[in-house]
Amino acid sequence: MYGMHDIVEMKKPHPCGTNRWEIIRMGADIKVQCTGCGHIIMISRRQFEKRLKKVLEKHAEN
Repeated sequence: MYGMHDIVEMKKPHPCGTNRWEIIRMGADIKVQCTGCGHIIMISRRQFEKRLKKVLEKHAEN
């Protein structure tokens, strides 16, 4: 469904005005970075799945 370095859209936009996040760490917690201002947050996988709206771009694996 989603993986490392995918660009995702959350239900609520970030205060900087953008709604695009890049997944930079996965585990029990997921760390995402705002593509607009670079702010990083870490939330639990359960909260992330609840707040996730859709995956915008899948990361191309080589």
